[in-house]
Amino acid sequence: MKTIYFAGGCFWGMEAFMKKLPGVAETTAGYANGRTENPTYQEVCSNTTGHAETVKVVYDPEQISMELLLKAFFKVVDPTELNRQGGDVGEQYRNGIYYVEVEDRPAIEAAIEKEKQKYANPVVTECMPLACFYDAEEYHQDYLDKNPAGYCHINLLDADEFIAEEMGEESIC
Repeated sequence: MKTIYFAGGCFWGMEAFMKKLPGVAETTAGYANGRTENPTYQEVCSNTTGHAETVKVVYDPEQISMELLLKAFFKVVDPTELNRQGGDVGEQYRNGIYYVEVEDRPAIEAAIEKEKQKYANPVVTECMPLACFYDAEEYHQDYLDKNPAGYCHINLLDADEFIAEEMGEESIC
């Protein structure tokens, strides 16, 4: 199993999207790469901690590649939006990819370069080593499963479309 961390706006939608992908074994909503230890949601929302709402993704590289995970990430993130995604605005909503294994960096950088070709505006997606990650409060974990009508800037039907297009129709559960 391998692990990668994705920040792309509110972590509720990113977590729900990623966990639909075949090969993703585990997701955890949390706070990454900030300046404080063990932040609360209220502290992160105050724009004083430097943390990004982030999803830890544990996956089986035999079932889904890093390249395919990156392609999925960019399907639902606007990489040109600085400190925002959809209606969510603030430093905690920045988009970034945080790695724990240095050998993942070239694939991330290549995916970002590919995205740059699609946009006239600068791509602002962070590519950084994971400095720290703290699990979000329990009520944030699997939030959209617990609250199906909850707010989400990501169209979760995009996950089904992505699976069908990129992984074959037989992969859809």
